Amino acid sequence: MLNLAAIHEAIAAEIPDRECLVFRDRRFSWREVTDRTRRLAAVLKGAGLGCQHERDGLENWESGQDHIALYLYNGNEYLEGMIGSLKARCAPFNVNYRYVEEELLYLLDNADAKAVVFHACFAPLLEKLRDRLPQVRLWLQVEDGSGESLAGALDYEEALAAALPSPPSDLTPDDLYILYTGGTTGMPKGVLWRQEEIIQAALMPPRVEATQEALVARAKKGSSVRSLPTPPFMHGAAHWAALTMWHVGACVVVQSKPRTLDADDIWRTVEREKVTAITIVGDAFARPLLEALAKHSYDVSSVQTISSGGAILTASIKDELLLAIPQARILDVLGSSESGHQGTQIARSGAKATTGDFELAPGNVVLDEGLTAVLEPGSEQSGWLARSGPVPLGYYKDAEKTGRTFPTVGGIRYAVPGDRCIAGIDGNLKLLGRDSVTINSGGEKIFAEEVEHALKHHPAVYDAVVTATPHERFGQQVTAIVQLRTDQSATGNDLRAACESHIARYKLPKVIIFVDQVVRAPSGKADYRWAQETAVKKAGC
Repeated sequence: MLNLAAIHEAIAAEIPDRECLVFRDRRFSWREVTDRTRRLAAVLKGAGLGCQHERDGLENWESGQDHIALYLYNGNEYLEGMIGSLKARCAPFNVNYRYVEEELLYLLDNADAKAVVFHACFAPLLEKLRDRLPQVRLWLQVEDGSGESLAGALDYEEALAAALPSPPSDLTPDDLYILYTGGTTGMPKGVLWRQEEIIQAALMPPRVEATQEALVARAKKGSSVRSLPTPPFMHGAAHWAALTMWHVGACVVVQSKPRTLDADDIWRTVEREKVTAITIVGDAFARPLLEALAKHSYDVSSVQTISSGGAILTASIKDELLLAIPQARILDVLGSSESGHQGTQIARSGAKATTGDFELAPGNVVLDEGLTAVLEPGSEQSGWLARSGPVPLGYYKDAEKTGRTFPTVGGIRYAVPGDRCIAGIDGNLKLLGRDSVTINSGGEKIFAEEVEHALKHHPAVYDAVVTATPHERFGQQVTAIVQLRTDQSATGNDLRAACESHIARYKLPKVIIFVDQVVRAPSGKADYRWAQETAVKKAGC
């Protein structure tokens, strides 16, 4: 049986005294994490929460379990919140802590949250919403030194201390894992996975058979891996990395200052804890980390693997990382909330890195434009990246979007999240970008991410995001928002000239807007809503 809570329990039983989780000055063994998560499960069950209806008889967009909102910054409480909820047979889900009142209300209401685990600093916003969320039965508040408090909420540590822990029961592979998408191109959607399938699709360590017995055996062998997922745990890439590392009995380390991307704090954590594996999100994380490493002498000799997912990691940045940390390998992972891991690229010192080229994982194919057939490798046709096999059930409470994103082609059900690509030879593909951020200029489809790649080849470009603005003749025009490095300069024509070596002329940005800082989500993903608003305002459209 593949169930996240059951696997954690089974591994803990074999390695109870090994270090499991480190956050600041708190160090937790596997035995201690097991005890704390069992106590949290008891708190939730004491509030009447759990599985109310087994999976049988439910539609793919329905849930029979109670949903637990994790409205938290990174820390031991986030991962405890996930595993503890699962042990109670509840389904935890991620909450974007940048959401304003209207967005947060939509999310908690759409998810039918029955409990909210939150840092105390969020109490004032929750106070405004509480009367409009009558379905929430339990508020669990994590003390954070902010001085804020939500009246009537239970203190997290006090609640755990008073609970009576017991081993979980009745766990099944059908129990849900829920991941809410970020909503950068629409309202957030809750992706529903059976736990067995999310484990197979995204949380299995390499070269390990997909069984609980194999995972426990691998963990018992011992693991020297100490993993630091640097993005917010509310982002799938971060908690996927943490859970995957736990599946080999590794220790997960959390940086001391998780509320912002503090590069120096991350390197100090790496140095202090002898971190061997780091997870980042593309250039947005890599650039400040490289800058901090250039300014200060940190001991990074322990680092063996740098993994990136969720956003572009350009070839030039990969080369800089390998120059700074030559013993490391870079694992660039392609995937999404709706598909799990779909492809990888590995870069090492001495080999030329590339951008957007991936080796497809088994079960992944490229479907044609009409979603009627699989494109043969080497066809050089553009199509839709798709995955078969372990895929989500659907989107919570949305039958229409479930049918559209998870179509059946040739008798096989696929996940088609919206990534466009070209089917290359030998099972490789060239990623073009998300269809949802495609620009239509005079009938030509231009992928925003492809233009972003090209811009970042210029050495003066620190960051760039591309969007569309209105054009009288062509309908839309490519508009780039660019942040230059502080010690360098470039003109719009300089950047266009650099792009010409990488993309066709019709894809070149017609308008280039320079800003002091490109705004991104805490996950490192491009904030296309901000880009659109900024472009329209500054371009005078």
